[in-house]
Amino acid sequence: MPLLPTRCPQPPTGPEPTPLPPFAARATSVGGSPIRDILALTARPGVISFAGGLPAPELFDTKGLRAAYDAAFAASPTRALQYSTTEGAPELRAAVAARATARGLATGADDVLITTGSQQALSLITATLVEPGDTVLVENPTYLAALQGFSLAGARVIPVPCDEEGILPDALEELIEQHHPKLLYCIPNFQNPTGRTLPAARRAAVAEAAGRLGLWLVEDDPYGDLRFEGADLPWLAAHPGAEDRTVLLGSFSKIMAPGLRLGWLRAPAALRRAAVVAKQAADLHTSTVDQLAAARYLAASDLDAHIATVRAAYRTRRDALLAGLGEALPEGSSWNRPEGGMFVWARLPEGHDATALLKSAVARDVAFVPGAPFHTGEPDPRTLRLSFTTHTPAEIAEGLVRLAAAF
Repeated sequence: MPLLPTRCPQPPTGPEPTPLPPFAARATSVGGSPIRDILALTARPGVISFAGGLPAPELFDTKGLRAAYDAAFAASPTRALQYSTTEGAPELRAAVAARATARGLATGADDVLITTGSQQALSLITATLVEPGDTVLVENPTYLAALQGFSLAGARVIPVPCDEEGILPDALEELIEQHHPKLLYCIPNFQNPTGRTLPAARRAAVAEAAGRLGLWLVEDDPYGDLRFEGADLPWLAAHPGAEDRTVLLGSFSKIMAPGLRLGWLRAPAALRRAAVVAKQAADLHTSTVDQLAAARYLAASDLDAHIATVRAAYRTRRDALLAGLGEALPEGSSWNRPEGGMFVWARLPEGHDATALLKSAVARDVAFVPGAPFHTGEPDPRTLRLSFTTHTPAEIAEGLVRLAAAF
């Protein structure tokens, strides 16, 4: 009997699956960070990177932090591993308040909310204050992640004209009267990306305008402890008229270690309570063990002495970068001389494009961050940000030789 041909079973037929609902518009309208892309590109060994705003890892007080974690576990291992309050560990809040008070801003522990990095502090304030369509004013250029966060919130972001010293108060007043913004976001000390510092007279003018015209101030200060020269300037939050409308954001990332992911915000009571609710929805609370270890470190170690060591190293590295820029950059370039922080801001001559030149630089195992992504509105393609913190003076000198070849 002949064998009949076999037939492969056919999958059952039916209607096509219904497409999934789309992503939220904000998730697809805001691009990723080109800085993070550059950092990934330059992570290979041998690259001298002026790109990342990273603290120098060899300066971390690893011994002191290890002892602080051991002490936190020894004191109460169950507490260190347990849930905590949203506001933060009381001893860490008290330590933050004491440091703020010592810098001239009277602060109590109840004025402070501990956050998972100051980036979360900015996200919480944005979630609390900004609704879709609200206007937000920013320095131009400004911190890229802040621009991303405001865009995700659906804000209308408007740049405030700036010069080499920062915000122009008269221009700020005009924009407030014209657009009635919800808040101004600024980084008065050693700004990211420009490294500039807002002078005392302009700080007073910004605070006065906010009080008179009705505006929230979001003062981001991750770099304020990293001053190499000159006198400390008062926070915006310390100026008369700004007390009830200023949110001050701080961080332990640049002075202790970024892996702790510890930041804080100081805000008027009603706004702080609203931020607590937003944090409950975000992550309930910041890591208990990290908070307790940081509090132990602040109690047992001399953080100011550690910061002095960091400042001295960074000043030497800044000077090494500034000393070689004249030969590394094309003739006609300009750059500033920051009094602290982590960044130098440079501008190439007319006709140059920093983004286009980055590929040539990476091919020579050196990197920087083009300035265009930091701008709101029309970018300046000639600008670039150079970080001096993560390499020794000798490595910086070699990096500048490579940069000169690329340019």
